[in-house]
Amino acid sequence: MAARLSDRNPEVAPESLVDELVPPSTFDEVSFDSYIPDPNEPSQAQAVAKARDFVARAAKVRKGKKGLFSRKQAAQGIGLYLDGGFGVGKTHLLASIYHSLPGPKAFATFVELTHLVGALGFVNAVERLSDHTVLCIDEFELDDPGDTMLVSRLLSELTSQGVSIAATSNTLPGQLGEGRFAAQDFLREIRKLSSVFETIRVDGPDYRHRDLPPAPEPKSDDELAELAESTPGATLDDFDALCDHLATLHPSKYKALVDGVSLVCVSNVHPAKDQSVALRLVVLADRLYDATIPLTVSGRKLDEIFTEEMLSGGYRKKYLRATSRLLALSRFAESTV
Repeated sequence: MAARLSDRNPEVAPESLVDELVPPSTFDEVSFDSYIPDPNEPSQAQAVAKARDFVARAAKVRKGKKGLFSRKQAAQGIGLYLDGGFGVGKTHLLASIYHSLPGPKAFATFVELTHLVGALGFVNAVERLSDHTVLCIDEFELDDPGDTMLVSRLLSELTSQGVSIAATSNTLPGQLGEGRFAAQDFLREIRKLSSVFETIRVDGPDYRHRDLPPAPEPKSDDELAELAESTPGATLDDFDALCDHLATLHPSKYKALVDGVSLVCVSNVHPAKDQSVALRLVVLADRLYDATIPLTVSGRKLDEIFTEEMLSGGYRKKYLRATSRLLALSRFAESTV
């Protein structure tokens, strides 16, 4: 019988979370040279140039932080914000920034960062990150007022101590939080975040969808079970059981949950029943995508998990990103399994 993710209960030491903040393995070998700008999208070439410039300036800040400034006169960190749609190579550029700068350094999704602060506590998180050259934040977003205040304080503390910040998102800094809560009530904090970054727009079509077929047809339950049984390292879970299990785990454990898995099979997939379930699936999709773990399902297609009502709400961009990644993983499964 195939193993189940639902039977896994990983333990993650909070102290190890900072050490694990590195780019997904997919981006281990990327560089500015390996980013090929779309000739029809001049913003992409401009983004590469701006990212290279950010690296040069952040390296100077690092030198000032280490030797030219006293503790009372710390070098001020700088910020770069790459905004654009899904799959235009923003994470490639962010990982290239990470690889180009000296350590200590950290690379985390926005969600991973908020989970880190929750696990370590604010003061401890600042202390652990304050000696870093750069903090790279992928998929920067604000989902609630608490995150607004938390991230604003964190970035303010870190940049004042000479940590440079590079971030990607599909929402301009001044628009963070729009449609999700009463953004006007937190406008001061949002403006404070916006002031940290130089914003660069990166346009273009989603490369994960370029010349690709639509979502693969789901397998039958029997086909899925046979595939899971015959694939070493595969897991097989019922969709509802998996969703229930995710609710019992802190999202910071989702990475460990799928560690070492070669293929994730999920049976009886259907639209998520509510936002809490859907948001957990978003985090799981991110962790699967980061680890390049193929995904195969039975039931409904993967582009039907998030309902039209969900896609018309405040988390629309988050759900679209997750759908893009789930489809990429399902196509990867079709080509490799």
